[in-house]
Amino acid sequence: MTVLVQISDPHFGTEQPPVVRALADWVRAQAPDLLLLTGDITQRATAAQFAAARAFVDGLGVPQCLTIPGNHDIPLFALWARLFSPYGRYATAFDADLAPVIERPDCLVLGLNTTRWWRHENGEVSQRQIADLTRRLARASPAQLRIVAVHQPVAVTRREDEKNLLRGHAAFARQASEAGADLILGGHIHLPYALRLGMARPAWAVQAGTAVSSRVRAGAPNSVNLIRGPVFGAGGARSCTLERWDHDAHTGRFEPAQVRTLELSPMPSAVSAAPSHHAA
Repeated sequence: MTVLVQISDPHFGTEQPPVVRALADWVRAQAPDLLLLTGDITQRATAAQFAAARAFVDGLGVPQCLTIPGNHDIPLFALWARLFSPYGRYATAFDADLAPVIERPDCLVLGLNTTRWWRHENGEVSQRQIADLTRRLARASPAQLRIVAVHQPVAVTRREDEKNLLRGHAAFARQASEAGADLILGGHIHLPYALRLGMARPAWAVQAGTAVSSRVRAGAPNSVNLIRGPVFGAGGARSCTLERWDHDAHTGRFEPAQVRTLELSPMPSAVSAAPSHHAA
């Protein structure tokens, strides 16, 4: 069973050092297999902010890391860089591949770059990105937990956040679900929640709060997500566990805040006839 930590919107440049230290301690204690950063790694995409973020990630000792940029990871005021090398600083610190993939026997994580240099905040996906995603999901094993990572949300809980939705979010979520995605992970609005998407095939929008930044919103503390899965049950049933951990200013640690079981689409009958495997 894969253990994945999702960190989003750390906004290095606005980070709180005690929270950074607490998060590093927590990640090392969880010993995850994968680390997923869903954008807005920096506040203003400066070389110094990216270097600080890279040093933080390197110090966690997680075996595999997948990152995607957020809108804050494109230079805003350095106009030459924004026009001619919008992802140059991001690529130097993290990854030049803007469609990263991590695959394990029981887990597939596909990253999508939803930012555009000509947009300040709003995100979108192209038809080519959707086609590539669909082809990649079609090759996934039925036993894999299939995760798609974006920056802007595909579903929101508050009317005032609707302006932050990924452009074309409904069509994208439907196409991703139909292609086999189980979870669509995002950030951007600094609010943690999980919503079951209204699709024929079960899929979930999972949002993470801001991990270490002072830019908290709507009373939500700094938080991160931990995902364990997949878990297999009788009759081909599949699920995963979503844990939200919040920073507690009183203890100075990240503490468990919520645990949910997310029911996923069952395995195909040919696969579910095989012996079931359960989490330890």
